[in-house]
Amino acid sequence: MYDSLIRGTIVTASEVIPDGWIAVTGERIAAIGTGEAPQAATVLDYSGRLVLPGLVDGHMHTSSAIGWPGIEGATRSAAAGGVTTCVDMPYDVPQAVTDAGVLAEKIGWVNRTAHVDVALYGTIAKHGGVGAIEGLAAGGVCSFKLSTYEYDPVRFPRIDRPTMIEAFAAIARTGLPVSVHNEDQELVERLTADARAAGRTEAIMHCRTRPPLAETLADNEIFEIGLATGAHVHIAHSSVARGFAIAGAFRAAGGQASGEACIQYLCMTEEDLVRLGGRGKCNPPFRTTAEVERMWAALLADQVAYVSTDHAPWPADRKGSPDIFACGAGLVGLQSFAPLMYTLLEERGLPPTVMATYCAERPARHHGLDGRKGSIAPGKDADLLVLEPGRFTFDEASIQDLPDLRWSPYHGRPMRARVAATLLRGQVVWDGEAVLARPGAGQFVARGAR
Repeated sequence: MYDSLIRGTIVTASEVIPDGWIAVTGERIAAIGTGEAPQAATVLDYSGRLVLPGLVDGHMHTSSAIGWPGIEGATRSAAAGGVTTCVDMPYDVPQAVTDAGVLAEKIGWVNRTAHVDVALYGTIAKHGGVGAIEGLAAGGVCSFKLSTYEYDPVRFPRIDRPTMIEAFAAIARTGLPVSVHNEDQELVERLTADARAAGRTEAIMHCRTRPPLAETLADNEIFEIGLATGAHVHIAHSSVARGFAIAGAFRAAGGQASGEACIQYLCMTEEDLVRLGGRGKCNPPFRTTAEVERMWAALLADQVAYVSTDHAPWPADRKGSPDIFACGAGLVGLQSFAPLMYTLLEERGLPPTVMATYCAERPARHHGLDGRKGSIAPGKDADLLVLEPGRFTFDEASIQDLPDLRWSPYHGRPMRARVAATLLRGQVVWDGEAVLARPGAGQFVARGAR
């Protein structure tokens, strides 16, 4: 007699199992199968719907706009979107996660306020921060994040090359990967100054002042440092397929090099930025239709580590200026992640196993969470996403975050599925209509947890 049984079409990274079932004991998956099911105290019948592993968003921000109180709302939205594990960036207001003390404080906020489970990145201060790396690793961060571009000298600094070399060497000793925001600051600043001087502040200039070359210059720099120090260096977001080719070249040279694709770079184009204005502004920016096709080719050629959202929910009033340079950079994307990824796959005739692979299994493995997260297998947490195929339209009003964060660049987009339910460690936290989890239902997950 199991505690609960979930029925439906089971989707793993390798197969689709019609008339399948998942048996749960406590918080863990005990068995999976098809056909006649064993007995359980509770049966959740999702026949006609797809049951996938809960998504693991390997790159998102809960606290870049309003600080750690943002954890509560962002993870509510995650629950409604089938994301059962958020891997949260360290660039928080007012203090980035730069040492073990700050990390411990943030873990406390996660354990008190989160609706889904959360893993955490660490980073370093602009000056004198390398010595804190060992303590952050010991405190359970899953990865580190540094940047070649500076948004704020305290919250989101550029790390100079000598410091980055020292930091990569220290991170290599921990065995953790280091993600890097990959834009060349000197090039972007010059192009932006030239555009402003010419009075060119319309939306498309965000793309023109952050060209693909700004990324690939940074890519080569960080991978060279990784090759020299032995660090596993990861592009935090490549908007161009060339980034994955560069990573592949460094792997062939003996380096540990990888990169992720955010979902917006698989569907959004420069025309969408012109249409959306500030609500379409993110860094790196959207690219051309041709580049979107090259990104898909890279994904299907197995050059991409995983797919993430880079969810960065700036309040709507920070996204409305006609001067694109005055708008905050970041998209709301957690709650749309699952239906949008499924839709993109359906539109291309690709199976949902691709979603289970790139949006759950692989990010969990990259961040050292795969002892518990990312797949439907005995012993893993019973984190599940239930998708109902059909014809739907994404409505930003349905977003479960704070009112001024309920906007989406995907508002009004036709979707081929909706999130019918989300289970976190065996408990239904979203029933298709409402978030059932209370703050604190989600917990901190350390790298290597089992």
